[in-house]
Order: sequence, then C-alpha cells, then structure tokens
Amino acid sequence: MYSLFLTAALAGLPALILAAPYAVTCPTTPSPFPKAASFDKVTTLPDPFLYLNGKDRVKTKEEWFACRQPEIMQFLQEYQYGYYPDHSLEAVTATKSGKALSVVIAVGSAKATISATINLPSGASASSPAPVIISIGGMDHAAYLAKGIAVVTFDYSAVAADSNSKTGSFWTLYKGKDVGTLLSWAWGFHRVLDGLTLAAPEIDNRRVGVTGCSRLGKAALAAGLFDQRITVTMPMSSGVQGLGPYRYHALSGQDETLENSKSGAGWWNDSTLGTFVQQSERLPYDAHTIAAAIAPRALIIDQGRSDPYTNSKGTAIVVYPAVKLVYDFVGSNGTTPAAGQPKSMIGMALRDGGHCDNSGYSNVLPFVQEVFFGTATTRNYDDLSPWAAMTTAYPWSSDIPK
Repeated sequence: MYSLFLTAALAGLPALILAAPYAVTCPTTPSPFPKAASFDKVTTLPDPFLYLNGKDRVKTKEEWFACRQPEIMQFLQEYQYGYYPDHSLEAVTATKSGKALSVVIAVGSAKATISATINLPSGASASSPAPVIISIGGMDHAAYLAKGIAVVTFDYSAVAADSNSKTGSFWTLYKGKDVGTLLSWAWGFHRVLDGLTLAAPEIDNRRVGVTGCSRLGKAALAAGLFDQRITVTMPMSSGVQGLGPYRYHALSGQDETLENSKSGAGWWNDSTLGTFVQQSERLPYDAHTIAAAIAPRALIIDQGRSDPYTNSKGTAIVVYPAVKLVYDFVGSNGTTPAAGQPKSMIGMALRDGGHCDNSGYSNVLPFVQEVFFGTATTRNYDDLSPWAAMTTAYPWSSDIPK
C-alpha cells in the first residue's frame, strides 16, 4: 500500500488526520514558510523537537508522528527538495520480460517510461519472494545475491539528467516544476518499486532497500524519506544534502559545503535552498533532521574514514549520534517490531578506505540481513572509532521528550 503518511502530508491534510488513533492538536506551522533571513543563526545542530514556529516543542512520541514528522516533511520540500508530485494522479503499469522491467507512468495524456533490470538470487520465486535492494550507480551485486537478496537497477540519468537540462522521464511528466534532481531520482526509485509490485512476484515488496553513493547516496536518502514502503535506507558517502552536516562542515576532507555543492550542481535541489547560501546556519534543519523523519524505519549510513570529499567525520560524530537520539526516542511507534528486526533501527557503518569504495556494500550487509531476515550480527554499528561523538553539537540532548 502506498504510504498513507506521504499521501496525506503532500495533500496538505491536517496533521490530526494523520494522528489517528491519537487525539493530538498540532501547533500551527507558519504560512507562508519563513524566508531565510527570518531565521536566527544557530551554530549547533537545530533542536529536532522544536517546531518551526520557534515556540512549541514536541512532548510525546505520539505528537512526533502526528505533528512534527509531517511538519519536517513539509518544510524539507519547501527549503530543499521541491514538492513531491501527487502520486494519486499517476497511472502506473508495468511489464516484465526475463530480467527486464518496463514501468510506464501516465499523467493525463503524457506518458513516460522507466526501464529497470532485475537480478534475482537463487531460489527466488512467486511462492518464495526475495527482499530487494533498488540501486542506482554501481554496487556489489554478488555479495547481496549470495545472501538471498535481489538487486534491481535503473538508469537514473534517463529519469532525470544530472544537469540543468531538465530532461528525462520525470521532466516529461513534470516540466516546469521547481524540483531538484535528487527528488526526481527518488521518484524514479518509487516508480520502479511500483513496477516490481505489479509485475515481479519474485520480489517481496515488504522488504525493500534503496541505495546509491555520493550524489546518488543523497538521492537514496530522499527515496527513503519520501516513501514509507522503503524498509531500509542505505545512503553511501552522501555528504552535504545527504547525511553530511551543513554546519560543522570543516571536520574532514575538502570541506564540502552548501556553497560549493550549489555552485557545482545547483540542480540537485529546488531554488529555495539557494537563498541560504552564505547563511547556512539559518537553515531550520540539518542532516540529522532529514534522517530523523525516516524513523522508525531502518537507516544504515556508510562512510569511509579516508573519504576526502564528504566530511565523513562530521557525519559520524555530529549527525549520527544526534539522529540516533531521535531514533531511540521514537522507538517502534508503539508497535511490536517485525520478528528479527534489530534492536536499533539505525547504524553507522564506518570503514577504511575512501569515497564510494565498493566495499561499503559489504560493510552494511550484516545490518541489512538483520533487517530483512533477523540474522543477528556481532558487528557494532555504533562504533565511531577512531573518533568520538561531539556532544556539544547537540545541546538539546539533555532535554529529550519523555
């Protein structure tokens, strides 16, 4: 079933509807959204429990899901990604021939196609469907297939070109939208999952991972964020606009920042994010806020300690421990986790090596196996060595709601 949360949030429905069966009255989100200059500078990671109005703060887990998580989803579309298309207006059909999957999306009279390739592990069938990782860019297929996990790939550049040209399947349907390429690629992940659900019974659409590395890791994060069908989100070496902090950006590597990412690839996001250039400390969120909106679904973060490009140290010692506090707070949303799910649904997978090293996929695989199969791992995915958490980056940690 397509995400109720996503569908309702994007339709602008009152958060109280999303809160059922809880009766929670949500604070009012400023409308229109405040401009960049309206926000105070915050040099530490912004409090994820503080509403955009700057006055009210989350008090309970129920309130987080009813009010704060939907607000985060809304303002991330306003300030970073652009607005996700209304999926209810899309008609999706799919056909499968051997390993080839063709997904056709129609919006009114306009049609676009996404082609994907299905790689099945031995023994996968309609009666014994395999969990799946949907991947863009290269990854270690063999390691996953050997563990009974299917790998499905698609050409992200055919969905949306990695440029300002606004060409590809997404733009065939949504020409003129102020949407970043990261969200366009995320939409591609989701439509491939639609196609797998319609035409590939050998795939278990209840156990789904999404992954990519570098800019494609940023896209995988967006894919996990905007569709609750995603079981485990696997951003690899993702950096700024992924899980690299906008603040604390000078901790390692070449210092990836909002400024140099906007200068080099301004099309990754909507136009509003550009208004925060040279004033990123006014952003009402940071990477930990993006990740927190995924909770309690699984999130595993891969970073190479020697990666010179994506501030791995910042992700490890600033972002990860901050978002883990939110994961620990929300738990399993009051429900019993599926059999075999790990105790913590978030992990930091540090490894030796640099940017987009293919070993990263083996690095996160034990976590993925635990999520998909309940296969216990002795790997400590809280290990930040040789670094240690920078607790001064999130002073609100002493006031976590009960």
